[in-house]
Amino acid sequence: MTPDDPALQRRFVVAMSGGVDSSVAALLLAREGLEVIGLFMRNGVQVSEEASRRKSCCSASDARDARMVAAHLGLAFQAVDLAGDFEHIVRAFVDDYSAGRTPNPCALCNRDLKFDRLLSLADELGAEGVATGHYARLDHERGRVVLRRGVDADKDQSYQLFCVAEEHLARTRLPLGALAKPAVRALAREAGLRTAAKADSQEICFVPSGDYRELLAERGVELHPGRLLDTAGKVLGEHAGTEHFTIGQRRGHGVGGGTPLYVVEVNPVQGTVVLGTRAEACFGACDVDAVNWIGFDPPASGELRCLVQVRYRSEAVAAGVSLSSKDGGEPCARVVFDEPQPAVAPGQGAAFYLADRLLGGGWIRTAERVETTAPPPR
Repeated sequence: MTPDDPALQRRFVVAMSGGVDSSVAALLLAREGLEVIGLFMRNGVQVSEEASRRKSCCSASDARDARMVAAHLGLAFQAVDLAGDFEHIVRAFVDDYSAGRTPNPCALCNRDLKFDRLLSLADELGAEGVATGHYARLDHERGRVVLRRGVDADKDQSYQLFCVAEEHLARTRLPLGALAKPAVRALAREAGLRTAAKADSQEICFVPSGDYRELLAERGVELHPGRLLDTAGKVLGEHAGTEHFTIGQRRGHGVGGGTPLYVVEVNPVQGTVVLGTRAEACFGACDVDAVNWIGFDPPASGELRCLVQVRYRSEAVAAGVSLSSKDGGEPCARVVFDEPQPAVAPGQGAAFYLADRLLGGGWIRTAERVETTAPPPR
């Protein structure tokens, strides 16, 4: 039997993390009359109960909450060990910092686990597809999937889906996309779900303390110490490792007093971290690799005019996107912003939008800094 078999069309796997969002996603699918299998993905990361209450979404207590919500709703439930799969997410995170990039582990996890590995598990369970608690909307036009921002602008998570394959999203349900967060909690309370008042996870699940430097130390990452410089090359001080810095960072660099300074360049090879003023901390363009399109066919040549978002919590801004390909055919793009933008960091995603529709995106490889007399507000 295959997922296209009519006998299997009413079965879905729901990724249940033990939080209120995934709990309500399972609730809504069950109310549609679908056969729902709740699935908790164990990542192998050890998180204390105290840290779990504060930040995480992958602890033993989270697994217990997911299991109890499934039982309350009368759903089948499984916890699967994906520690081996998850290790490459952590490894990529560490490697990005070692290379002077700013990692985006949530987008990578979405691409490789929640909308890839999870679909493989759905196939094993004879399910049509998967559902998650992401705040984004999916519909279909002319036989292709269309991905839009979630109705709740404060919770919209469409940006973190820029790299998910269209074919995977075509087998996905996102039940919360049309809901605001208060409505989701209200549904959970009305249904008597134990997660109704549970706090949202706030940090990277494998860095529950919020300080990624602790993870780098645990992994024995070799640091690249060196000099703090201004944009003219003047030495401002010393630092313990380029791995402790990200583009756009304002605090924690140890240079105080006077005009606020921001990290504008991280070079682990030379061991240098360059600091600049707000006017010096803007970027006019970036190069993007591994471009992924979602329900959209880009122009064969010329420039695509669209909105580009370069961080999860930033606005999408007007830009021109020129498409090309690397040796081997990998699609890539050159993004030129209409107005210089702050904190355009290699390692992050550049997501392309038309109004509220996510067309796709790719991974920022390089960013070009420009000095401006009128930097955008932060």
